[in-house]
Amino acid sequence: MDMLEQGRTCLDVAQQLQAVEKAIQQAKKALIQSHLDHCLEDLVGPLGVGQRHSLDEFREITRYL
Repeated sequence: MDMLEQGRTCLDVAQQLQAVEKAIQQAKKALIQSHLDHCLEDLVGPLGVGQRHSLDEFREITRYL
């Protein structure tokens, strides 16, 4: 809102909004990764090789969210 009140161009505002959206998206990914790395594994305990592979694959998939 400050940018509009300051008379900044629509392009400036659009670029800033894009940057904010990207930062929020990255924060969401980091939260999911952290949850997988800490909370989920703590809850289910040690994983076997097959389970570890599935969790690692899921972790990789979350990078594309």
